[in-house]
Amino acid sequence: MLLSKYFFKTIKENPREAELKSHTLLLRGGYIKQISAGIFSYMPIAVRALKKIEAIIREEMDNIGGFEVNLPVVMPASLWSETGRYESIGSELLRFTDRTDRKMVLGMTHEEAVTDLARYVLNSYKQLPVMLYQLQTKFRDEPRVRGGLIRVREFVMKDAYSFHTNNDDLNNYYNIVHEAYQNIFRRCGLSVISVASDVGMMGGSGAHEFMAVVECGEDTLILCNSCGYKANREVAKTRRDYKKEDMKPIEELHTPQKETIGEVASFLNVEGNKMLKTIAFKDENGEIILALIRGDLEINETKLKNYIKKKILNLATDEDLEKNGITKGFIGPIGISGNITIVVDESVANSNNLVAGANKKDYHLNNINYGRDFDSPYITDISAVKEGDRCPLCNEKLSVTRGIEVGNIFKLGTKYSSSMKAKFLDESGKEKDIIMGCYGIGVGRIFASVIEEKATEKNIIFPITIAPFEVELIGLFNDKNSEIENITNSIYKELTEKNISVIYDDRKASPGFKFNDAALIGSPIKIAIGQKSLDNGGAEIFINGSDPVIYPISNITEKIIQIKNNLYNELK
Repeated sequence: MLLSKYFFKTIKENPREAELKSHTLLLRGGYIKQISAGIFSYMPIAVRALKKIEAIIREEMDNIGGFEVNLPVVMPASLWSETGRYESIGSELLRFTDRTDRKMVLGMTHEEAVTDLARYVLNSYKQLPVMLYQLQTKFRDEPRVRGGLIRVREFVMKDAYSFHTNNDDLNNYYNIVHEAYQNIFRRCGLSVISVASDVGMMGGSGAHEFMAVVECGEDTLILCNSCGYKANREVAKTRRDYKKEDMKPIEELHTPQKETIGEVASFLNVEGNKMLKTIAFKDENGEIILALIRGDLEINETKLKNYIKKKILNLATDEDLEKNGITKGFIGPIGISGNITIVVDESVANSNNLVAGANKKDYHLNNINYGRDFDSPYITDISAVKEGDRCPLCNEKLSVTRGIEVGNIFKLGTKYSSSMKAKFLDESGKEKDIIMGCYGIGVGRIFASVIEEKATEKNIIFPITIAPFEVELIGLFNDKNSEIENITNSIYKELTEKNISVIYDDRKASPGFKFNDAALIGSPIKIAIGQKSLDNGGAEIFINGSDPVIYPISNITEKIIQIKNNLYNELK
């Protein structure tokens, strides 16, 4: 491919709207053009890389027995109503009506469509297990797009769905997909870790996320470097020790204008672990939930929402508190009445003689004990794990890092098959719900995450497996040195005849201009030929951004083939 004829444009300055390194470089390198918030046009050079990623994904899905399908982007709302998600999912699901006033949706995911397809074809245990997958455009009306291709509204995703007769079969296949995902990311040159995660709106009994560990990641990851425990902070656990004391009598303490945990602890000269923190939330129906946790800990709202099976939780307003007889700044579990749910963290249930709000202005109660002074059937772990907490498996210290989610896998169970009546007849002729798994990968996220991991602030360096071009050939010539142009043209011809993908910068431009563009094109192998290199014995070859090495022109093609093969072998 001649760069002079290519549909290509680079930008010299960093775009003001770009937040992340990948966003900046993809805009500057002429890979993408934004046309609306979270919606991009992809240039030819980006499409080449994305198609390579898709090809790797297809190969790995085919290797584990997948059948490729293509499900519609536009679906009737009635299909989503069968599972209740048309009503339960918020504004991120784009709803509209067609010309006949029929309610429709743009697919943000395809569980309903694929389950509909499964119930049409599958009816016997003899047809199971089976896996269907697709690479399809999705639209999710994200409230906060960011980072170029990291969080967008329109994107291409590989989603796969497996169908099974029993949970053991699902668990076995889940592990097979997990290994296939590791293969995909390795072949794309992306370092990832697999972490236990929240099932979210997908539902089901278990899930893992594949995280590219980069500083700009939106997700917080909890890791143990000793035993390998890994989890998203949303579901991470820790080991805590508790000391039981003899219960002391309750005493009322005057704490004038002391409302926060820090103010009260300082005023009473007690440690944070002797405080009882009570946070008031309100769900989507206006019901009040009080979450109780030890004063030195923080509440993990995802754990809380999952436990009480609520999709939305907001902090209760002053008006909400007053309406329910709760005193702002002095909230505690004693004296609460009415239809209020109290969720108790394990740290409170396992601690004694805590200081809590008295539900009375300017007063707290000392020596509050769960089971004696207040009760609740809702006891669970709702605490947030932090740096230095102890591993729940080996008791060593945990560390915290950041990551970008590039893939996820879920054990859906019968969440969708049950509501949509996707059933099969077992060996005894009994009708049962099909058991399902779900497996997603973001194509654009892989592309951007590779740049976040491997690029410098000014240079993209793609792994050869997904590079738009394996080689960039840079001819450092002008109208006065046709000999260099003839040599470079000859090498270009030789490389293309050997089926090496080459972008040849044949433009009559300055070396600085060409090298700046080459840094943005990001080919793992670069060849520069100019008078200086010829005087030194041949062509300059750069491998993955390394310093140049001179190779003789006479065997340059054989050398490039050797380098290319070595780079591919490293990612097998």
